[in-house]
Amino acid sequence: MKALQAQLESQLVANGGKALHGRLLLNEPMARYTSWAVGGPADVLYRPSDVEDLARFMALLPLETQVHWVGLGSNLLVRDAGVRGVVVLLKATMQEFKHLEDGVVEAGAGVTCTKLARQVADWGYADSAFFAGIPGTLGGALAMNAGAHGGETWQQVEAVQLMSRQGELRWSSPDEWDIGYRHAQLKSSAQDCWFVAARLRFAKGDAEASMAAIRDLQAHRAATQPLDQRSCGSVFRNPESDYSARLIESCGLKGQRRGGAEVSSKHANFIVNADKASAADIEALILEVRETVAQQCGVELHPEVRIIGEAA
Repeated sequence: MKALQAQLESQLVANGGKALHGRLLLNEPMARYTSWAVGGPADVLYRPSDVEDLARFMALLPLETQVHWVGLGSNLLVRDAGVRGVVVLLKATMQEFKHLEDGVVEAGAGVTCTKLARQVADWGYADSAFFAGIPGTLGGALAMNAGAHGGETWQQVEAVQLMSRQGELRWSSPDEWDIGYRHAQLKSSAQDCWFVAARLRFAKGDAEASMAAIRDLQAHRAATQPLDQRSCGSVFRNPESDYSARLIESCGLKGQRRGGAEVSSKHANFIVNADKASAADIEALILEVRETVAQQCGVELHPEVRIIGEAA
């Protein structure tokens, strides 16, 4: 890994058109980039300047190098010993936003879902309010078909732009994907690829009505979710015909703690960093909740949160 670090550092100061223009950070604590504020260091963290810079960076990486793309870190648990390989941080990049034609917009993967909801509503379209309930970026929403309040990301997708492990770009249509509840998988490729942008279609609507729907949704979130505490959003997917929060609460787990991690007393499907929690505290509490619900309710809960890295 030191050899890779040195190679990438040299590219940052190289002359010519192939030089990197982003920011390279070595042994960077991931706690700075996750909404839980936990996580050990990434061997290499790269903040690209734009899509072209990211493509050059990806092309430099040896194929055996493990790569993780991270947006706002809102659906991510990084273990305490950190991440081997490379983390690509999309926060504050890939922010492009275009109004292509009636009902169709193109947005970069780094655009926050709240910004997407508001801009689409401002352009006079309906069906975007649910995006305001997703605490992350469009790229993350596409990766897991995120949804809220009856809407799901891929219901709006016309096409997605992908970047391959070698930094190559291409557009892909929804029929190339296996899409389900909190699931999106490319059917035909075993290779890693990541979302760079998406074209989304929305129905014509009233801008003020759409903005009012967004305000109502955000007011509901504030009243029912612990938005003033560090969390990842919902921890578990809802099982069929039920709600994870109801099951967890029925087991008396609200307020349950492991170290500094706590099942929220406001919303049982949230685990909050209540007092300097470690990633190990959070992961242990996730496991405890799963085991308790399985024993008492006979239901297997499946986490929405992505867990990466090595335990301390």
